[in-house]
Amino acid sequence: MAPIRVNAVAFIAANNRPILIRSFAENPLKYHYIAHTALDVIDERVAVSLKNSYLGLLYSIDDVAVYAYITPLNLKIVLAFALADAVIPDIKVHMIFKALHMAYYRASSNPFLTLDPSTPISSPKWKKFNRQLDDICTAVASGV
Repeated sequence: MAPIRVNAVAFIAANNRPILIRSFAENPLKYHYIAHTALDVIDERVAVSLKNSYLGLLYSIDDVAVYAYITPLNLKIVLAFALADAVIPDIKVHMIFKALHMAYYRASSNPFLTLDPSTPISSPKWKKFNRQLDDICTAVASGV
């Protein structure tokens, strides 16, 4: 089975403001666009029914497959995977989302951490959160 490559991760607040859009591939502006267009699809799916926090494959565009997850507090996590010949099992994607959600939860439980995108990211916990994102995406790429 071909390794899964994460091209980008986006954390979007309940008010649809991006908290963090992290690109692991070239052209980061493309992944900002993908994160914002994913919000439209997420809103459509949530309006119909929200039985499960894992929303699955939203769409695929060019060489990217876009998946989404929404937490009970309406934090939206969007993942952009590089399209490959192999199908990505939903259970793997769901586990990646769970790991990302827990990493975010640990970082945001710091009362001194500000999650406003306009402020510089200087907190040690925020840096630790970025390292955890790197570790999760590296583990995914290595097939763990």
